Amino acid sequence: MTTIDMTGEVALVTGAAGNLGRACAAAFAAAGARLVLADRNRGDLEAVHGAETEDRVLVECDLTDAGSAALLVELAASRMGRLDSVANTVGGFHAGPKVEEDTPEAWSRMLTLNLETAVNLARPAMAAMRAAGGGRICTVAARPALAGVAGMGAYSASKAALLRLTETLAAEGLEAGIRVNAVLPSIIDTPENRAAMPKADPSKWVAPEAVADVILFLNSDLARAVSGAGVPVYGRS
Repeated sequence: MTTIDMTGEVALVTGAAGNLGRACAAAFAAAGARLVLADRNRGDLEAVHGAETEDRVLVECDLTDAGSAALLVELAASRMGRLDSVANTVGGFHAGPKVEEDTPEAWSRMLTLNLETAVNLARPAMAAMRAAGGGRICTVAARPALAGVAGMGAYSASKAALLRLTETLAAEGLEAGIRVNAVLPSIIDTPENRAAMPKADPSKWVAPEAVADVILFLNSDLARAVSGAGVPVYGRS
Protein backbone atom coordinates (compact mmCIF):
# COMPACT_ATOMS: atom_id res chain seq x y z
CA MET A 1 0.00 0.00 0.00
CA THR A 2 1.36 3.40 -0.98
CA THR A 3 1.51 5.86 1.89
CA ILE A 4 1.64 9.64 1.80
CA ASP A 5 5.02 11.04 2.78
CA MET A 6 5.33 14.83 3.17
CA THR A 7 8.58 14.80 5.13
CA GLY A 8 10.37 18.11 4.60
CA GLU A 9 7.28 19.86 3.25
CA VAL A 10 5.36 22.73 4.81
CA ALA A 11 1.57 22.75 5.01
CA LEU A 12 -0.57 25.76 5.90
CA VAL A 13 -3.90 24.91 7.53
CA THR A 14 -6.41 27.72 8.04
CA GLY A 15 -9.30 27.45 10.43
CA ALA A 16 -6.94 25.19 12.36
CA ALA A 17 -8.77 25.54 15.68
CA GLY A 18 -12.00 24.22 14.17
CA ASN A 19 -13.16 20.64 13.85
CA LEU A 20 -12.01 20.12 10.25
CA GLY A 21 -8.92 22.27 10.64
CA ARG A 22 -7.61 20.28 13.58
CA ALA A 23 -8.28 17.03 11.69
CA CYS A 24 -6.29 18.39 8.74
CA ALA A 25 -3.45 19.43 11.02
CA ALA A 26 -3.29 15.91 12.46
CA ALA A 27 -3.38 14.31 9.01
CA PHE A 28 -0.59 16.48 7.59
CA ALA A 29 1.52 16.03 10.72
CA ALA A 30 1.12 12.25 10.51
CA ALA A 31 2.40 12.44 6.93
CA GLY A 32 5.52 14.20 8.18
CA ALA A 33 4.75 17.78 7.15
CA ARG A 34 5.78 20.81 9.15
CA LEU A 35 2.77 22.96 9.98
CA VAL A 36 1.68 26.57 9.87
CA LEU A 37 -1.63 26.67 11.74
CA ALA A 38 -3.81 29.76 11.41
CA ASP A 39 -7.04 30.90 13.01
CA ARG A 40 -8.67 34.12 14.14
CA ASN A 41 -7.77 33.63 17.81
CA ARG A 42 -4.32 32.55 18.96
CA GLY A 43 -5.72 31.38 22.28
CA ASP A 44 -7.97 28.92 20.47
CA LEU A 45 -5.00 27.63 18.50
CA GLU A 46 -2.95 27.11 21.64
CA ALA A 47 -5.86 25.39 23.39
CA VAL A 48 -6.17 22.89 20.53
CA HIS A 49 -2.57 22.43 19.39
CA GLY A 50 -0.43 23.47 22.34
CA ALA A 51 2.61 25.72 22.14
CA GLU A 52 4.68 26.38 19.07
CA THR A 53 7.49 23.99 18.23
CA GLU A 54 10.18 23.87 15.57
CA ASP A 55 7.75 22.04 13.30
CA ARG A 56 4.53 23.86 14.27
CA VAL A 57 3.95 27.60 13.96
CA LEU A 58 0.75 29.25 15.22
CA VAL A 59 -0.53 32.39 13.51
CA GLU A 60 -3.47 34.59 14.45
CA CYS A 61 -5.04 35.63 11.14
CA ASP A 62 -8.36 37.02 9.92
CA LEU A 63 -8.81 35.93 6.31
CA THR A 64 -11.63 38.42 5.79
CA ASP A 65 -8.80 40.98 5.70
CA ALA A 66 -6.62 40.80 2.58
CA GLY A 67 -3.63 42.32 4.35
CA SER A 68 -3.79 39.76 7.13
CA ALA A 69 -3.94 36.95 4.56
CA ALA A 70 -0.88 38.32 2.76
CA LEU A 71 1.04 38.53 6.04
CA LEU A 72 0.10 34.94 6.83
CA VAL A 73 1.64 33.63 3.62
CA GLU A 74 4.69 35.84 4.06
CA LEU A 75 5.15 34.59 7.61
CA ALA A 76 4.74 30.96 6.57
CA ALA A 77 7.47 31.31 3.98
CA SER A 78 9.82 33.28 6.24
CA ARG A 79 9.42 31.11 9.34
CA MET A 80 9.46 27.75 7.55
CA GLY A 81 11.48 28.58 4.44
CA ARG A 82 8.89 27.26 1.98
CA LEU A 83 5.18 26.66 1.43
CA ASP A 84 4.10 23.47 -0.32
CA SER A 85 0.45 22.93 0.60
CA VAL A 86 -2.57 24.91 1.72
CA ALA A 87 -5.68 23.41 3.31
CA ASN A 88 -8.16 26.27 3.57
CA THR A 89 -10.97 25.21 5.89
CA VAL A 90 -12.29 28.70 6.72
CA GLY A 91 -15.98 29.21 6.00
CA GLY A 92 -19.43 29.63 7.47
CA PHE A 93 -22.93 28.16 7.33
CA HIS A 94 -26.37 29.76 7.18
CA ALA A 95 -29.73 28.18 6.48
CA GLY A 96 -33.43 28.55 7.15
CA PRO A 97 -35.01 31.55 5.42
CA LYS A 98 -36.24 31.46 1.84
CA VAL A 99 -34.46 33.84 -0.51
CA GLU A 100 -37.26 36.42 -0.34
CA GLU A 101 -37.19 36.25 3.47
CA ASP A 102 -33.45 36.37 3.94
CA THR A 103 -31.46 39.54 4.61
CA PRO A 104 -28.78 41.27 2.54
CA GLU A 105 -26.53 41.00 5.59
CA ALA A 106 -26.83 37.21 5.60
CA TRP A 107 -25.93 37.00 1.92
CA SER A 108 -23.00 39.34 2.42
CA ARG A 109 -21.75 37.29 5.37
CA MET A 110 -21.86 34.03 3.42
CA LEU A 111 -20.03 35.53 0.46
CA THR A 112 -17.43 37.03 2.80
CA LEU A 113 -16.79 33.86 4.79
CA ASN A 114 -16.95 31.33 1.95
CA LEU A 115 -15.64 33.24 -1.06
CA GLU A 116 -13.83 36.41 -0.09
CA THR A 117 -11.63 34.64 2.45
CA ALA A 118 -10.57 32.14 -0.21
CA VAL A 119 -9.77 34.93 -2.68
CA ASN A 120 -7.78 36.81 -0.04
CA LEU A 121 -5.67 33.73 0.69
CA ALA A 122 -5.35 32.61 -2.93
CA ARG A 123 -3.76 35.84 -4.11
CA PRO A 124 -0.59 35.63 -2.00
CA ALA A 125 -0.49 31.81 -1.89
CA MET A 126 -0.65 31.48 -5.68
CA ALA A 127 2.01 34.16 -6.10
CA ALA A 128 4.33 32.46 -3.59
CA MET A 129 3.85 29.05 -5.18
CA ARG A 130 4.35 30.44 -8.67
CA ALA A 131 7.66 31.93 -7.57
CA ALA A 132 8.67 28.65 -5.92
CA GLY A 133 7.83 26.51 -8.95
CA GLY A 134 4.65 24.86 -7.72
CA GLY A 135 2.38 23.94 -4.85
CA ARG A 136 -1.02 22.59 -3.91
CA ILE A 137 -4.16 24.19 -2.55
CA CYS A 138 -7.37 22.54 -1.37
CA THR A 139 -10.56 24.46 -0.60
CA VAL A 140 -13.66 23.26 1.22
CA ALA A 141 -16.83 23.72 -0.80
CA ALA A 142 -19.96 21.68 0.03
CA ARG A 143 -22.55 19.39 -1.48
CA PRO A 144 -25.01 22.30 -1.95
CA ALA A 145 -22.45 23.90 -4.29
CA LEU A 146 -23.65 21.45 -6.94
CA ALA A 147 -27.38 22.18 -6.69
CA GLY A 148 -29.54 24.73 -4.94
CA VAL A 149 -31.27 23.66 -1.74
CA ALA A 150 -34.41 25.31 -0.36
CA GLY A 151 -33.54 27.47 2.62
CA MET A 152 -29.84 27.50 1.75
CA GLY A 153 -29.74 30.12 -0.99
CA ALA A 154 -26.91 32.24 0.38
CA TYR A 155 -24.84 29.27 1.53
CA SER A 156 -25.35 27.30 -1.68
CA ALA A 157 -24.51 30.29 -3.89
CA SER A 158 -21.37 31.15 -1.92
CA LYS A 159 -20.08 27.57 -2.01
CA ALA A 160 -20.85 27.33 -5.74
CA ALA A 161 -18.83 30.49 -6.25
CA LEU A 162 -15.99 28.94 -4.23
CA LEU A 163 -16.06 25.88 -6.47
CA ARG A 164 -15.84 28.08 -9.59
CA LEU A 165 -12.95 29.98 -7.98
CA THR A 166 -11.18 26.68 -7.32
CA GLU A 167 -11.54 25.65 -10.97
CA THR A 168 -10.30 29.05 -12.12
CA LEU A 169 -7.24 28.92 -9.86
CA ALA A 170 -6.48 25.42 -11.16
CA ALA A 171 -6.57 26.68 -14.74
CA GLU A 172 -4.42 29.69 -13.91
CA GLY A 173 -1.87 27.62 -11.99
CA LEU A 174 -1.61 24.75 -14.46
CA GLU A 175 1.55 25.82 -16.27
CA ALA A 176 3.18 26.92 -13.01
CA GLY A 177 2.84 23.50 -11.40
CA ILE A 178 0.17 24.63 -8.95
CA ARG A 179 -2.67 22.19 -8.36
CA VAL A 180 -5.94 23.44 -6.86
CA ASN A 181 -8.82 21.19 -5.86
CA ALA A 182 -11.88 21.21 -3.62
CA VAL A 183 -13.66 18.78 -1.37
CA LEU A 184 -17.44 18.81 -1.21
CA PRO A 185 -18.55 17.38 2.13
CA SER A 186 -22.13 16.65 3.06
CA ILE A 187 -22.92 17.10 6.76
CA ILE A 188 -19.75 16.81 8.83
CA ASP A 189 -20.10 14.99 12.13
CA THR A 190 -19.24 17.69 14.66
CA PRO A 191 -20.51 18.44 18.18
CA GLU A 192 -22.13 21.60 16.84
CA ASN A 193 -24.06 19.73 14.13
CA ARG A 194 -25.17 17.07 16.59
CA ALA A 195 -26.51 19.78 18.90
CA ALA A 196 -28.26 21.58 16.04
CA MET A 197 -29.85 18.39 14.65
CA PRO A 198 -30.56 16.16 17.66
CA LYS A 199 -33.06 13.96 15.77
CA ALA A 200 -30.71 13.22 12.87
CA ASP A 201 -28.61 10.06 12.50
CA PRO A 202 -24.94 11.19 12.69
CA SER A 203 -23.75 7.73 11.68
CA LYS A 204 -24.65 8.74 8.12
CA TRP A 205 -22.59 11.89 8.27
CA VAL A 206 -18.92 12.18 7.34
CA ALA A 207 -16.24 12.40 10.04
CA PRO A 208 -13.86 15.39 9.97
CA GLU A 209 -10.97 12.93 9.81
CA ALA A 210 -12.41 11.36 6.65
CA VAL A 211 -12.64 14.77 4.96
CA ALA A 212 -9.11 15.57 6.11
CA ASP A 213 -7.82 12.35 4.56
CA VAL A 214 -9.22 13.41 1.18
CA ILE A 215 -7.68 16.87 1.53
CA LEU A 216 -4.34 15.27 2.39
CA PHE A 217 -4.58 13.01 -0.66
CA LEU A 218 -5.40 15.91 -3.00
CA ASN A 219 -2.40 17.84 -1.67
CA SER A 220 -0.07 14.86 -2.05
CA ASP A 221 1.94 13.50 -4.95
CA LEU A 222 -0.52 10.62 -5.22
CA ALA A 223 -2.93 13.15 -6.77
CA ARG A 224 -0.24 14.69 -8.97
CA ALA A 225 -2.46 14.42 -12.07
CA VAL A 226 -5.54 15.93 -10.39
CA SER A 227 -6.36 19.63 -10.50
CA GLY A 228 -9.61 21.55 -10.79
CA ALA A 229 -11.61 18.72 -9.21
CA GLY A 230 -14.49 18.96 -6.78
CA VAL A 231 -14.45 15.69 -4.85
CA PRO A 232 -17.66 14.55 -3.12
CA VAL A 233 -17.16 13.40 0.47
CA TYR A 234 -20.62 12.37 1.54
CA GLY A 235 -20.26 9.49 3.98
CA ARG A 236 -23.59 7.61 3.85
CA SER A 237 -25.78 10.69 3.57
